[in-house]
Amino acid sequence: MEAFEYATDLSERARLAGAVNALKFEGERIYADNFDGVGLVNDIQRNLGFSLEGRRVLLLGAGGAARGAVLPILEQSPATLVIANRTLQRAEALKMQFAGDDRIQVCRLQDLAEQKFDVVLNATSASLRGELPAVRADIFSPDGLAYELAYGKGLTPFLRLAKGAGVTQLADGVGMLVEQAAEAFEWWRGVRPDTKPMIEALTIPLV
Repeated sequence: MEAFEYATDLSERARLAGAVNALKFEGERIYADNFDGVGLVNDIQRNLGFSLEGRRVLLLGAGGAARGAVLPILEQSPATLVIANRTLQRAEALKMQFAGDDRIQVCRLQDLAEQKFDVVLNATSASLRGELPAVRADIFSPDGLAYELAYGKGLTPFLRLAKGAGVTQLADGVGMLVEQAAEAFEWWRGVRPDTKPMIEALTIPLV
């Protein structure tokens, strides 16, 4: 929050996320950006080869990680982006930041029955506690993608639920971590690092 307030120029991503993770100093200007969401999208589309265009995307959670992801996801032209949260009020507040975009829908986690999604992104804190978000296995499309934003946890309860539902493409957030760092490095230095070796070095098998 201090970095957010310290900046003189916020990117649209940073403004909507309400947080920054990179600053750049040019004369008296302090530019700020948030690369978490674009790191997530780059990992999904470049590394995992899964296009978001025309897809039904479900984002679990409406906290900081989710806020940073919404704009980069919408920029990839999904058919629908559903934001599901434990409390509806917080999800609705996030939707209000994108008022007028009718692709966004919101609901409580427990109200997802009889809906199925091509991409399910877990941005809740449940996996950090070794817990499962309050969702059912029938939200997953077997030929879709289940993505855990937490990393280094192996097969979390969320990913285990997806695997049990027949989902074959599972991922955690290590690629997102590396890709957002690469975006920041390119922003600062004008050169984009090769992310593949670092992702391979940090990846923990999801078994």
